[in-house]
Order: sequence, then structure tokens, then C-alpha cells
Amino acid sequence: MAPAAARTIAGIVEDLKGDLSDFDRIVTGDLGHIGSDILYKYLAREYHLDIQSLHDDCGKLIFAREAQDVHGGGSGAGCCASMLCAHFLGALAAGDLKRILFVPTGALLSAATVKQGRTIPSVAHAVILESKQ
Repeated sequence: MAPAAARTIAGIVEDLKGDLSDFDRIVTGDLGHIGSDILYKYLAREYHLDIQSLHDDCGKLIFAREAQDVHGGGSGAGCCASMLCAHFLGALAAGDLKRILFVPTGALLSAATVKQGRTIPSVAHAVILESKQ
């Protein structure tokens, strides 16, 4: 999922003429700790982008890595929905955040591809959310 998120983020950055400073946060979910590390390396290598200081991952925010021994996170759809509704929309409404790039990720699971030993295709969508304040 990290390569899909990287391509989506890089596409948005290209559309915005390379300006990341317009965003308070770039939020993915759920890449977890492992996927976030892959995302950073992939963005740096393929697109010469460094988003680490702007990045939050919904799975990393929900799961305590050391206490729960969670490295890859959980459900992308569940983590994204939970964090968007419980945290990010409130922060936007309060004016604590002005603009975020929200990039939910997901695996396109198929019993056939899994049984054939193929890689699992993934998808990442992008939504720009802005505060009205």
C-alpha cells in the first residue's frame, strides 16, 4: 500500500507545483510503522519528497507499537474512518488544523491472487480537507 500512497501523494504535490507547505498534515491509513517507513523511502527515492515532518498514519495513531506489538497496523478503512471522525475533523472544525491531505489506503484482496502467490494490488485515494476558519 505504501507505493500506492506514494504515487497518490506525489501526484497531488505535482498538481500543486511541488508545494507541501500548504498542508498542516498529510494523513495516511493504515500503513502502520512498517508501511510508513516504506512510504518515506519510496517517496525519497522515486520522487525526491520528504513528508516525515508532516505525516501522520491512522494505524500508528491508534495502536501503541511497543505495548501492543503492532508493526503493520490494522484495517485501513477502520483506522481511517475512526481517526478522521474522532480526531481530524474536530481539529479542522476547531481551527487547530487548516488543511490536510487525507490519503486512505486499501488492499484489493482477491482469493485468486493470494492463492497464486501474486502481490496484492493496493489503492490510495486523496481528499484535501480544509477548515472553514
